[in-house]
Amino acid sequence: MDPRLTAFERLLNIMDDLREKCPWDRKQTMESLRKLTIEETYELADAILENDLEEIKKEIGDLMLHMVFYAKIGSEKGAFDITDALNGICEKLIHRHPHIYGDVEVKDEEEVKANWEKLKLKEGKKSVLEGVPKSLPAMVKANRIQEKARGVGFDWDNKEQVWEKVQEELNELKVEINEAASKEKIENEFGDLLFSIINYARFIDIDPESALEKTNKKFISRFQYLEQKAKALGKNLHDMTLAQMDEIWEEAKPQKL
Repeated sequence: MDPRLTAFERLLNIMDDLREKCPWDRKQTMESLRKLTIEETYELADAILENDLEEIKKEIGDLMLHMVFYAKIGSEKGAFDITDALNGICEKLIHRHPHIYGDVEVKDEEEVKANWEKLKLKEGKKSVLEGVPKSLPAMVKANRIQEKARGVGFDWDNKEQVWEKVQEELNELKVEINEAASKEKIENEFGDLLFSIINYARFIDIDPESALEKTNKKFISRFQYLEQKAKALGKNLHDMTLAQMDEIWEEAKPQKL
């Protein structure tokens, strides 16, 4: 028997045992699992950024458990089971890849994306943006919105145009700030600027969420170096000048912190 099927069946059997015999597992609902699933997803995202393959393997297992858990609860409600869920995704993948399972020809990745969005509309979706989850973090959501709009041809032609838009939005923000506009107007312009920067990141093939998170990690590492160095010097950050702190901060850069 295929070891993949053996391992999956083992997980399903363990889930059955836990749901029947474990007080904690028996108590769980889809709603109670939701926040835990989100947490596990972020842990997988962290492992990917760290390029920790061993941790990625563990987090995939954790998420697989959650998917099996939801399917188990679904079967108890008589709504669906794991077989329905798996067959559902298989059928969707086959339907949305006619260039693999049909006679459609595509020349590149962009045509695949465009066909994907067209097929979704034929399936009854009223908008190509319907598939963007409302609860996504704003930066990730902006990126997905832009990608989906591109799928139906609503996009800039080149990155130079997008960069001009970034400059335009930056200038508009400066005007509102200089004129001491209302917080609402400044906030609107700031949002427009962020949206245009995310758009530019897409054009230069950069994931803005990953880029920002890497900068977050870099800042944390350097700031903690600053704290440790200050402590070793017998100083308190509150008592140091910005110039003194910046000197130590610069020390951290060659160490790739």
